[in-house]
Amino acid sequence: IAHGYQEEVVGIMGENFTFPVQIDKKVAEIVWKKNKHKVAEWEYQSEPTYYGSLSSRSILMENGSLTIVNLENDDAGIYELVYWDYVKEHQLNFVLVVLDSLPKPEINCSTSDGELVLNCTANFQGSLNYTWKLGNNPHRYRNQKLSIPVKNVDITTNATCIIKYSQTERSSEISLIQCLP
Repeated sequence: IAHGYQEEVVGIMGENFTFPVQIDKKVAEIVWKKNKHKVAEWEYQSEPTYYGSLSSRSILMENGSLTIVNLENDDAGIYELVYWDYVKEHQLNFVLVVLDSLPKPEINCSTSDGELVLNCTANFQGSLNYTWKLGNNPHRYRNQKLSIPVKNVDITTNATCIIKYSQTERSSEISLIQCLP
């Protein structure tokens, strides 16, 4: 990796975030810095040491990965991993962006041309996965919109929209009877 390369990584407020690092060599020493200040350090055969604002909220593993527990806005910044593999020093740089927590999705519905159309929206900075679930039907529909022929609509059924980003999900539910004119 060329020097000066920075990988952008994204975490969500309130979630646990782990930097995508996997060192597969034998390592003698690991140092993590945030904005040039040391936050975690590990040397062969000793316990990790933590510094600063992350000291009570981070976990450093011997494979180099650093996990931040319960991500906060202030955790955003430039992180640098330096490790020594007995031969030479390696450096990886990350820019951590912290996004707001996920909103509850909004569902609106309309009927046109004999179809009931359900639309799920959520205002979020990242690209979301949308899934619909109808009543107890195990089948999931992976779209932002769901169309059902009006003649097939069971008014006792609830429709649930689930949005997912990273490890986090939020959902909202609507009763189909609300949707019919």
